[in-house]
Amino acid sequence: MAEENVQDLGALLQVRRDKLADLQSRGKDPFQITKYDVTHHSMEVKNNFEELEGKEVSLAGRIMSKRVMGKASFCNIQDLQGNIQSYVARDSIGEESYADFKKYDIGDIVGIKGEVFKTKTGEISIHAAEVTLLSKSLQILPEKFHGLTNTDIRYRQRYVDLIMNAEVKDTFIKRSKIISAIRKYLDGQGFMEVETPMLVANAGGAAARPFETHFNALDEDMKLRISLELYLKRLIVGGLERVYEIGRVFRNEGLDTRHNPEFTLMELYQAYTDYHGMMDLTENMYRTVAQEVLGTTQITYNGIEMDLGKPFERITMVDAVKKYAGVDWNEIKTLEEARAVAKEHHVEYEERHMKGDILNLFFEEFVEEHLIQPTFVMDHPIEISPLTKKKPENPEYVERFEFFMNGWEMANAYSELNDPIDQRERFKAQEAALAAGDEEANTTDEDFLNALEIGMAPTGGIGFGIDRMVMLLTDSAAIRDVLLFPTMRQQ
Repeated sequence: MAEENVQDLGALLQVRRDKLADLQSRGKDPFQITKYDVTHHSMEVKNNFEELEGKEVSLAGRIMSKRVMGKASFCNIQDLQGNIQSYVARDSIGEESYADFKKYDIGDIVGIKGEVFKTKTGEISIHAAEVTLLSKSLQILPEKFHGLTNTDIRYRQRYVDLIMNAEVKDTFIKRSKIISAIRKYLDGQGFMEVETPMLVANAGGAAARPFETHFNALDEDMKLRISLELYLKRLIVGGLERVYEIGRVFRNEGLDTRHNPEFTLMELYQAYTDYHGMMDLTENMYRTVAQEVLGTTQITYNGIEMDLGKPFERITMVDAVKKYAGVDWNEIKTLEEARAVAKEHHVEYEERHMKGDILNLFFEEFVEEHLIQPTFVMDHPIEISPLTKKKPENPEYVERFEFFMNGWEMANAYSELNDPIDQRERFKAQEAALAAGDEEANTTDEDFLNALEIGMAPTGGIGFGIDRMVMLLTDSAAIRDVLLFPTMRQQ
């Protein structure tokens, strides 16, 4: 049976090629056409019917359905904005053109010029005076009623997914609007957009394993960046007081519903402020972007309502662990006590983990899933924050927050460490962790230390995962649903 289906498909594909060959033999090769003047799109015509009724318009799009009825036919074409019907009559477009039109296939791209009118059933349509074949589809689109539902094919052939699933196109239009709204917001706050290297000798600024490559011209090993941080801070040193970058970063890690090895990160740095300033900026930005793109600050993700209009909760990591795990870290003074309480609560740790690492493991195990509404978790242990200022009154902790929604980490921010002597010691601790087997530890960046020795103003900085933000604002189940071309295993 499967073999018969393959043969049938092969025959259908051959018919399309034969139709193309016939057109070419008659001097009507659609691939010779270089342009078509489009005056309107489908929704423009529908939304402005009173103004356009009886007037001539030109639209172009893909034939998605077709009903041939003797001397007159209907077809439905899909363009960027949606679908519109066209009435195609032999007496209006001419006998030869009508004979050609009848042979056109679903998926062919056509230009239609004609008058705007309304059918007896009240459907706004185009009465075609000319139909021009602009591109011949040699493949067969998925059957419209069932659509394209195989997720693997949807991600591999996003171009077909965008044709068949209107909600997918809508998601990516919203993604573009979200990024535009972020830029507009930051530009309005006096930030300057910059670009920093993707190919680096030292991939620092985050805990992640980098991709490695070799640069033949210099005969040097290079890495793809895992973060934007260290170069943006160099710009703060250089006197650019407010900078941001939206760009791809690369982390050699697994694939799941929230992780892709290349993803879009936004980092921004602002001189003369701290992590409290970054909290205010984050709260205002999320609220502004949601209002601009969605028209509301109330969002629903997977049936759960989240309110960006209310003040975001702010809680320390120690208080959050006390609230959800019932363990008060203020009473835990030594590494031995931390290990004992971990064993008691069945929290697995590694030999290299210090007291602060174990606190973070408790947070991940018992707290994260509860952080559904917008929440800032503040004041992380120093062991997991190598680039952050210590809290003056409690140097075991740092001035850092992570922003959570829906149980996900959405952003990570610091009062940035600007003490070069302290920073060198932190890098040494990272090198030791690397030697002990932590593949995600940072290595010492001498040029960055030199920049800090030149002098960096007190600075607040933050990193946002753009893809997760888009997932939440578009109610998309997986990161692959908001990446046009997600990473896939090669076929």
